[in-house]
Amino acid sequence: MELHQRIVSAPVDFGAIRSEFGLTAAYPAAARAEARDAVDAFAGDRIDRTDIPFVTIDPPGAMDLDQALHLERTGTGYRVHYAIADVGAVIDPAGALAREAGARGQTFYLPDGTVPLHPPILSENSASLLPEQTRPVALWTIELDENAEPQRFSVVRATVRSRARLDYATVQADADAGRLHPSIAALPEFGTRRIEAGLARGAIGLRLPAQSVVRDDDTDGNWRLVVEPRTAADDWNEQISLLTGMCAARIMLDGNGSEGERIALLRTMPPPADAAAESMRRTAAALGVDWPEEQPVGRMLAELDPNTPAALVLMSEATGLLRGASYTVLDGAVGMAPDGLQHSVELQHSAIGAPYAHVTAPLRRLADRFATEICLARSAGIEVPQWVRDGLVGTAETMRRSDAVAGKVERACIDLTEATLLAPRAGTEFEAVVVREANGNRPAEIFVADPPVLGPCVGQPPEGESVRVRLVSADPANRKITFAYPAKDQSADSDSAAAG
Repeated sequence: MELHQRIVSAPVDFGAIRSEFGLTAAYPAAARAEARDAVDAFAGDRIDRTDIPFVTIDPPGAMDLDQALHLERTGTGYRVHYAIADVGAVIDPAGALAREAGARGQTFYLPDGTVPLHPPILSENSASLLPEQTRPVALWTIELDENAEPQRFSVVRATVRSRARLDYATVQADADAGRLHPSIAALPEFGTRRIEAGLARGAIGLRLPAQSVVRDDDTDGNWRLVVEPRTAADDWNEQISLLTGMCAARIMLDGNGSEGERIALLRTMPPPADAAAESMRRTAAALGVDWPEEQPVGRMLAELDPNTPAALVLMSEATGLLRGASYTVLDGAVGMAPDGLQHSVELQHSAIGAPYAHVTAPLRRLADRFATEICLARSAGIEVPQWVRDGLVGTAETMRRSDAVAGKVERACIDLTEATLLAPRAGTEFEAVVVREANGNRPAEIFVADPPVLGPCVGQPPEGESVRVRLVSADPANRKITFAYPAKDQSADSDSAAAG
């Protein structure tokens, strides 16, 4: 019987996935021309804040830099300056570029390249917050108390100039060494306090292994699977974006003080179903995890050691609590569905524990441009532009559709890579953790650490246990893999599946 041997990389062609989902990077000529010739429509009306030493924090190699940050301690707490690329100022809402972006919805990320929301000449050049470049932005200023709770916030059109381009690993290393850039020196304590505030609100955060497909630099054209390490710096930086999104939602929901004048584009999620929460409690009890009755699920998950099988199982099951995410439009006192009809709606995002809006990634996500324009208008005390109100329902529908496609594309790329890497290994045994037990016709789900694979397993492996499984089959054409448990009892099935 062949034991597991390390699988490094393999050639993978993602072109079929692009074709399957109709993804094309090519832009219509008219839209490309508008992107090339884009100018700032508010150039004469901006506040000059190039004096603030902003920095950006993004993945290595990223060029579409939406956000720049400056964080400082004050006598009463903290002050956040968060500069967001002002895409609304450089796109004609009636032009070809706006129409094309309105159809795409967002940037799609594949291992071998992106399918961008906007042409790279705009998103990776003239509108990107690249270092030492003066750029037009929507500048958020958020004043917070000692507990990092927001007291005052606003957004205005401004010009800024980023001083440094950082990545998460660098920020983490600098934090560990006590040499953080002065513009984010307070980020660790600030981020920690914001995380605690989220847990107090009932926020739910998951720390599941994040599979990624990356190029194997030691080969020509090969790809491999990795689990991307999530650093504390990722979590601290995420809190800045979440904070800004909550402030944006508050501005939109407050309107001008009149209930009938609410205009908003919110990211919403309904409360978890009672049955899902009860199932999690039964699972925690079966795994021996102490979960006091009064303790919220988010705090219980935060206290788990993420490297244990029990944490992997419970965080996987917690995904069932975070369902139904959508985009909710308000134009008046109640919500608007994609059919244009008014409905009573839930305005909270249950995973965040507060109303929330996307406003921090307009180069990559359509909704942010519309929500930002509402906030800019409300902060300035002027009417929300009519093109924004006219486009809200369509934008929400486009985001729902494109979110679904983005999730499928990401999963398809991982599934294809998994099946390609494992195809020569049918019959091999692997060590795995059982993430979910079999239920009816649904097979169990297991996680193999090397290579990092999440896949179905026939048989009845015990949930939360470390087991040895056997790879039955791996089919790149269908992007399917199957494991079996117990490994030794499935040799005949494995041989038959491998032969077929």
